[in-house]
Amino acid sequence: MGRAGIAAAALAGVLAAALVAPGPARAQSGGPALQSQLLTVEPERLLTGSEAGKRLMAAFDTESQALAAENRRIEAELSREEKDLTERRPKLAPKEFSKMADAFDSKVQEIRKTQDAKARDLIRRREAARQKFLNDSLSVLAALIREHGATVVLDRATVFLSADSIDITDEAIRRIDAARPAPPAQPEQPAQMPGAGTESSGAGQTAPKP
Repeated sequence: MGRAGIAAAALAGVLAAALVAPGPARAQSGGPALQSQLLTVEPERLLTGSEAGKRLMAAFDTESQALAAENRRIEAELSREEKDLTERRPKLAPKEFSKMADAFDSKVQEIRKTQDAKARDLIRRREAARQKFLNDSLSVLAALIREHGATVVLDRATVFLSADSIDITDEAIRRIDAARPAPPAQPEQPAQMPGAGTESSGAGQTAPKP
């Protein structure tokens, strides 16, 4: 083996030893054995892996599915209305048809604005709930920092290489589920908005032009 090969093998051995070497044991009985200045966590998995987080996101998923169903229903209604208007066109005077077509276009545009606002509000509330959940989890992470004698917790996604033993995600999830009550069955509801429609309903709906 040449010098380059020997050096590479030696470096690999040093990295392996550094990753598996245990930290000093905690003096108190019952405390975690691992002592490390650096810990890692997967923030998103605190939400998707904990029961409290999964229930919270499931509530928003239910609301999203309801909005999608509403969108499909109204899109079908608009399609039927457009078809009816098209079929009536030969029997209508041009001015009367033009007036009805303009009214249909205005209705479609209003529906589109209303449903776009509903979709944006759902996204905003979902992100706010996600951020609040993670912020509320900071107290759990702070406790783990103290117990492990650490000074820093890093997002595991930003770490190039680390030992699994310094990751506290699973431990944090267990504590979150033990400490947090179940969230409401449904997320906070937005203020009622006038009109009905769809995020995409009306996007392809335009009245037939005279």
